[in-house]
Amino acid sequence: MTTVQASNAASDPFAAINSTVKSGATGPTAEDPQDRFLKLLVTQLKNQDPLNPLDNAQMTSQLAQMSTVSGIEKLNTTLGSLVDSFGNSQSMQAAGLIGKSVLTPGSQLSLTAGVAYGGVNLTAAADKVKLNILNSAGQVVQTQDLGARDAGVFNFAWDGMTDADTKAPDGKYTFSVEATQGANKVAAEALQIGTVSALVRTNSGFLLDLGAGGTVDFKGVQQIL
Repeated sequence: MTTVQASNAASDPFAAINSTVKSGATGPTAEDPQDRFLKLLVTQLKNQDPLNPLDNAQMTSQLAQMSTVSGIEKLNTTLGSLVDSFGNSQSMQAAGLIGKSVLTPGSQLSLTAGVAYGGVNLTAAADKVKLNILNSAGQVVQTQDLGARDAGVFNFAWDGMTDADTKAPDGKYTFSVEATQGANKVAAEALQIGTVSALVRTNSGFLLDLGAGGTVDFKGVQQIL
């Protein structure tokens, strides 16, 4: 009896697909990849050895591989859409901050018309919070006891008065914060206030231009004032 020998491509449809890609295919088409797989599978069934047909386990394995590849492609497409949607949403939120004042990580303090504002982010509740305000030379001009504070973000104001009971001139200052709960130190992050004047788009997201305060990551905004 004459038998028909299956070709290598028929016995392994994935090998045929890979061969097509390596031989100069320029990219996915309308037939990729399910249609090509089905055509190759039909060809395989037509040309299989009648005395040694493709068994169910092999067929199931090939179909499972195809299903996995298809699922991964659909998942990648879905994730791509979600990333684009998130980027658009973030750009709208960032654009809405133009002209508004925000609290971001930083220790700059701008004394204008005899008043300055800043903020602090405590990782835990503290029964004592101490604020040190320094001039451009790094000298402490005033120390404030801000009392007990709960965990989270809070604001403070400085009226420009120094420890010597004199009025400090308007200008740029910095500040540091020390917080404790009993004998334990509490992590305290200094937050500076700035007004958003523009947006800067980067590969990793949006930066907020705070003018003299420089640029900060949109994700670093702690509070909108």
